[in-house]
Amino acid sequence: MRKRIYWLLPNHRSARQVMDDLLLARIEEGHIHFAAREGAEMEGLHPANILQTSDLVEAAQVGLGIGAALGGAAGVLAAYLLVDGGSRAAGVVMLMAGVGAALGTWSASMIGSSTPSRRLKRFEQAIENGEYLLMVDVPRTRVEAVEALLQARHPEGHSEGLEPHIPAFP
Repeated sequence: MRKRIYWLLPNHRSARQVMDDLLLARIEEGHIHFAAREGAEMEGLHPANILQTSDLVEAAQVGLGIGAALGGAAGVLAAYLLVDGGSRAAGVVMLMAGVGAALGTWSASMIGSSTPSRRLKRFEQAIENGEYLLMVDVPRTRVEAVEALLQARHPEGHSEGLEPHIPAFP
């Protein structure tokens, strides 16, 4: 299980130094993400992608649940009206629930990918002012050590707390 550390840095130079320090501390590049305002210099940084900057994952999870429930309900109705019972009725319900889950996930993902992340809302002003947001995902056992490293080596930045439940995907 990982936790996400949020850290704000004043400029690209500082962010680049943090990136190097985290790599030397054996944090994999895929677990280090930087967000900055549009057009900001990102050379040498691992930029956050749509999975970190949007509500795509959360929306997909909600769409899956709602789609499966509605599909299952439609399957029960279809089985009641169209099928004479038995294993075919159960198959119709399962098929409709699966189709509903797929359609719900797909449609909610399309909406979620275009919606800015609620988790990053509190950083919008700082990012717009030119600061760089570091999101680093570390095992629970390394949180204190990584925070101590950042504090010791980069006093120009400041901690913005932890995200206790980061999605398993990404």
